[in-house]
Amino acid sequence: MAIEIERKFLVVGDGWRDQVEDEIRLVQGYLTEDARTTVRVRIRGETAYLTIKGATQGISRLEFEYPIPVADAETLLHELAVSPLIEKIRYRVRHGGHLWELDVFAGANAGLVLAELELETVDEVFARPDWLGSEVSDDPRYFNVNLAQWPYGNWS
Repeated sequence: MAIEIERKFLVVGDGWRDQVEDEIRLVQGYLTEDARTTVRVRIRGETAYLTIKGATQGISRLEFEYPIPVADAETLLHELAVSPLIEKIRYRVRHGGHLWELDVFAGANAGLVLAELELETVDEVFARPDWLGSEVSDDPRYFNVNLAQWPYGNWS
């Protein structure tokens, strides 16, 4: 069984930029809006995936991901996904023995920068980089599925 354990934080400043290992453009959309299950289509560079996630329990949830043809992903995103699509550049940065993913959002969510850290256990200890802001793991506004429905650019 695949379980995702993830913590999510706001990012403050640009101190992380000189530590970037790589970056990739992501476009994703959601085919369901159910609180129990989400179905996501994502194009990550030149590859595409269909991902099924269960409801979040604390900072963990079930996650299953399957590769699909990019042409199928394009059709699903533009014909069936909730609008607007999530657009972002994902940067990978190492700090304290962990690999962080920093998402700089574009489009309807421009201005939002989030850092995510996937963990092995819910109580795993990690070093906090100085560019790490407030934790938003438990704030549903920052879930990507909700950013598709209520974009950051529309928040007051």
